[in-house]
Amino acid sequence: MQELYEMIFKRKSFRRFDNSLSLSENELKAVENQLSRLNCLIENIHVKYQIVKREETTCKRGEYCLLVYSERKENYLLNIGYIMEQLDLWMAFRNIGVCWYGMGKPYEQTYKGLDYAIMLAFGKGHPEEFRKDYTKAKRKALGDIWFGEDFADIGNVVRYSPSACNSQPWRVVCADHTIKVYRTTQVKSIIPKDKIPYYNSIDIGIFLCFLEITLTEKGVSFERKLCQSQEIDQDLIEIANYKINNRTID
Repeated sequence: MQELYEMIFKRKSFRRFDNSLSLSENELKAVENQLSRLNCLIENIHVKYQIVKREETTCKRGEYCLLVYSERKENYLLNIGYIMEQLDLWMAFRNIGVCWYGMGKPYEQTYKGLDYAIMLAFGKGHPEEFRKDYTKAKRKALGDIWFGEDFADIGNVVRYSPSACNSQPWRVVCADHTIKVYRTTQVKSIIPKDKIPYYNSIDIGIFLCFLEITLTEKGVSFERKLCQSQEIDQDLIEIANYKINNRTID
């Protein structure tokens, strides 16, 4: 878990890949093996993966694409974001660049009875291409997304979560030993309006991954409860509640 925490500050979304670099067979096999070690957010949702050459999709970046297929159950998009962000961070540790490629399409829309959801483009990167100073990443100020004085140190880490077109749809309220995570519906983005809820739901799953990695790293024990989707004041959708039990280290 500490390995993934440290990669929060290194990872970035790769827009360009050096075509002179290529993953070795061992590196590609390691990626395939890692897929079986990822933790899910929701246990009863079936998810499958395919790794294909980029040319087997409409994607224009990377050497390979990881295609994600899933059952369409409640919160399945949260589950995808939560699972795949672990892989994104794991790849950064191994100098493999990743780009969540939302608008790409595979040639196979279904796989083993599951529907295509999203792809991650990836390829070998130079170590110097990864982020050196995470504070230079363009993110909203903490006060714009994190309400309440508790756990500000954690908020200042997790606000660097990646999101579709940097839309940053998360809003967090901290009070009474509880961290409540919401998705705002008031997102201004170049993403087509009808697609925003889809991609932002994946984004919130990514955010939950960052949050839990950071809570664990900071010695905070918690109990997570996912909420049934409901709108609050037609602006916020409650996603998850984290009951904080204790904090063992500062």
